[in-house]
Amino acid sequence: MTEGERFVGIDVASTHVDVCVRPSGEAKHFATDDGLEELVAYLTSQGPTLVVLEATGGYETPIAAAIATAEMAVAIVNPRQVRDFAKATGRLAKTDAIDAAALAHFAEAIRPTARPMPDEESRELSALVTRRRQLIEMRVAEQNRLRICATKKLKKDLEEHIKWLQKRIKDHDTEVGQRIRQSSVWRDKDDLLQSVPGVGKTFSATVITSLPELGTLDRRAISALVGVAPFNCDSGKMRGKRAIWGGRADVRAVLFMATQSAVRHNSRLSALYKRLVAAGKPKKVAIIACMRKLLTIANAILRDGSPWEPEKNLT
Repeated sequence: MTEGERFVGIDVASTHVDVCVRPSGEAKHFATDDGLEELVAYLTSQGPTLVVLEATGGYETPIAAAIATAEMAVAIVNPRQVRDFAKATGRLAKTDAIDAAALAHFAEAIRPTARPMPDEESRELSALVTRRRQLIEMRVAEQNRLRICATKKLKKDLEEHIKWLQKRIKDHDTEVGQRIRQSSVWRDKDDLLQSVPGVGKTFSATVITSLPELGTLDRRAISALVGVAPFNCDSGKMRGKRAIWGGRADVRAVLFMATQSAVRHNSRLSALYKRLVAAGKPKKVAIIACMRKLLTIANAILRDGSPWEPEKNLT
């Protein structure tokens, strides 16, 4: 560690945060109900090299945004990574203060890459896309209940709720589409992505909001980021099966659905899928390979700023 560097870990709860600074080990506790000014002022006085928070289902977003607005480097990391790191360093107990210390140690040792925080408009679009996904999940659950419902009164109630959910999903589709078309940057990305056969509005909106790195990384890095890169599982003479692991589950789920469509309508992906199945690969393995290929194509299209061309080799 370079002399003078400071690394901050912040454990986020719904009403407060616990902060730890390394290498000094100084610990602080801040309430967040009445604003974040005190927390930001304290961090500014520390002059941190990097601030690290865990993803906590949304509680971390306004805090990370306030820190980034104050021009401090901030990274939001996977809680599982930090917990595994804490266990590896002998931290078995778990409290808010201990978690903050583990985050600070993680920041110092691993130094995860800081990402620019999305602006307010991007966060609103992301929230709309997330809400649409939640509504679809609720509709699927209600449709499953309807299939086994034996009571006429409850069946009518389920049908009315499904109808309402369908309207809300349609409304969200319209608003997401309007917001994307109103932004010249998002509109250009949307047009490029949807030029690929098999890619629709849902995939395009999801990667625009949840995968801003698309088009800026190489194909291996973007595959690992989404969680479709195969990892080795070998030890000594044992050669295990390769498997995908980690990544951004929301992007991967939408990528899977887009790939299901693409292997039917995109000649390049259809040929790849048929070739892998003919070679004896399980259908699931073939689909994952096609997911990786579709992601590579989308990455190259945004990187080059040119629409889909079937004969062009995109890598």
